[in-house]
Amino acid sequence: MSNRRRPLYLPDRRLALPVTRRSVLRGVSAGGLAMAGGGLLSACGTEGASQTEESCESEDLSAKEKEVVWSNWPLYIDPIQQDNSTLAEFEDETGISVEYTDDVNDNSEFYGKVRNQLGACESTGRDMFTLTDWMAAKMIGLGWLQELDQENLPQVQANLIENLRSPSWDPERKYSVPWQSGLTGIAYNADLIDEVGSFEEMVTNPDLKGKITLLSEMQDTMIFFLLLVGADPGDFSDDEWGEALDRLEEVKDSGQIRQFTGNEYKQDLAQGNIVACEAWSGDVIQLQFDNPAIKFIAPEEGMALWSDNSLVPNQATHKTNAEKLMDYYYDPVVAAELAAWVNYICPVQGAQEEMTKIAPGLADNLLIFPDDALLAKTYDFMALSSEQEQKYQDDFARVIGA
Repeated sequence: MSNRRRPLYLPDRRLALPVTRRSVLRGVSAGGLAMAGGGLLSACGTEGASQTEESCESEDLSAKEKEVVWSNWPLYIDPIQQDNSTLAEFEDETGISVEYTDDVNDNSEFYGKVRNQLGACESTGRDMFTLTDWMAAKMIGLGWLQELDQENLPQVQANLIENLRSPSWDPERKYSVPWQSGLTGIAYNADLIDEVGSFEEMVTNPDLKGKITLLSEMQDTMIFFLLLVGADPGDFSDDEWGEALDRLEEVKDSGQIRQFTGNEYKQDLAQGNIVACEAWSGDVIQLQFDNPAIKFIAPEEGMALWSDNSLVPNQATHKTNAEKLMDYYYDPVVAAELAAWVNYICPVQGAQEEMTKIAPGLADNLLIFPDDALLAKTYDFMALSSEQEQKYQDDFARVIGA
């Protein structure tokens, strides 16, 4: 979900060395252009045509063509130019060459790139791409993805953490494999304010008026407002949605919110322009290296748990190769090396133990390896139909002024 990538360590199979940290520009998972709800999606024209397994058959050439084309988010992998990178070792081990492109800058923007081809059952030129939950759900609903062969995913079957095994939008993980995950909660500057323990406090405390930001990501932000009105974000009615939207509008009109942002809240929090905000867990890890006063907290109401997921589109011609690539990253050793760079929740059981060997300072970080108590406080957003997605995004955009 979001400009969330910044490498912190250089894994070398057995040793993690610090490297210069960089700031990263990555569009919010459903934000950026997507925050306008109808904005980009409607600007692309009418919704893409649905497909079915019968109407759009795909041929797998993996047996004779040892290659795979993968689109991912920028700086969401360890440096691929290094000879000992995880991707280079996959190529060495399997003989499959990977054409890796970091051209997913925003879910809705990427949707705009591929919607015409997928709607017409044509090739996108990609065998795999990595998108956030809500967009993965949208593409499943449109029939644009190939069902994965679970026999090619033994490590995924064995090592996927329990809390990510059955999302509402793909309950059997027939179409998706989590790449990395994250939490949405509250970040605050302990030098400027006492602990902000709840979302209710953040949006009502007069001492915080004009000093907080919320995310321009509809799903992340509305999870909290649904919780505030007593609704279940994973299963709510239109009436509950309307009540939550009214509460958001009330808070906005009160002047409590400085602005709705994507990832740029990091700069404002670091510079003291704001004292608390809705935040993504990996961003806070990065900020804490420069300023330990920046804290991340699970608000009393709970948190959002999201994933970016690897998917195989229709007309991809190297599906088996893509499945082998997905499965490779569920080796705990490989998963630990990856997590040491991206600093988001690692979805692979066993990776935490491996992390102690390469970056012990990260092995006990609950924002990379959350425990059951933390995960028990998380929610995901209800799977939406295309009509609901359009309506809710439009509603949200109207209220936040996007």
